[in-house]
Amino acid sequence: MKTNNNTILITGGATGIGLALAELLLRNGNQVIICGRRQDSLLQAKEKYPQIHTRVCDVSNVSDQQTLFDWVLGEFPYLNVLINNAGVQNQVDYTKSIIKVLPNGDEIAINFRAPVQLCALFIPHLMKQKEAAIINVSSGLGFVPLAMMPVYCATKAALHSFTWSLRHQLRKTTVKVFELIPPTVDTELDRGAREQRRQDYRGIPASEVAEATLTGLEKDEFEITVGQSQGLRNRTPQEAQELFQRMNGNW
Repeated sequence: MKTNNNTILITGGATGIGLALAELLLRNGNQVIICGRRQDSLLQAKEKYPQIHTRVCDVSNVSDQQTLFDWVLGEFPYLNVLINNAGVQNQVDYTKSIIKVLPNGDEIAINFRAPVQLCALFIPHLMKQKEAAIINVSSGLGFVPLAMMPVYCATKAALHSFTWSLRHQLRKTTVKVFELIPPTVDTELDRGAREQRRQDYRGIPASEVAEATLTGLEKDEFEITVGQSQGLRNRTPQEAQELFQRMNGNW
């Protein structure tokens, strides 16, 4: 896949991996659109990268998805790359009462349902492009989960399965389907939870994930596995179970 002269939409693009991807893709000569829930974060991204295009959108909201789709196709008719990056992560203990609205958002709606629905909206348009791509951002934790974040890990496992099937369905079209599988990354996604559990390791820089992504895209590496995620991805069932026990032994 070519990594320049594309028109690219990145969900959750104002911070973390999304912003790192936006920065690198801009430097590579692409037109980049980012969307996110927080106007302040989008304004900060715009101040840092004036050439970027921004749009407030809660991708978990079906009405917002449609509005985003209509706006993007109206303003950027040559859009040819969709990066489903938006995600939230919550610690959930099912041994305690959790009948409340989680402050960080609905993980199933944002992490899984939104990519599925955005793919459904954009694929008919993408199939009309000479070259196009969808990049779904999953996680190494979709292969060996952390028990303290069961819903997050499950949504990433589901996104992996969905991406696999979608790639097969679109194999005879112009749309290439990639999966980006990052390890722990030093972003705000898990920062508060890491501090709560006194975890010193902050993860790799988001810029490292972005660099690995572009390298993988250039090579048509359809599962771009970054850093320690390789060790989570390529395990036998028994090895995965043993690793799961080590990862979750203190929880």
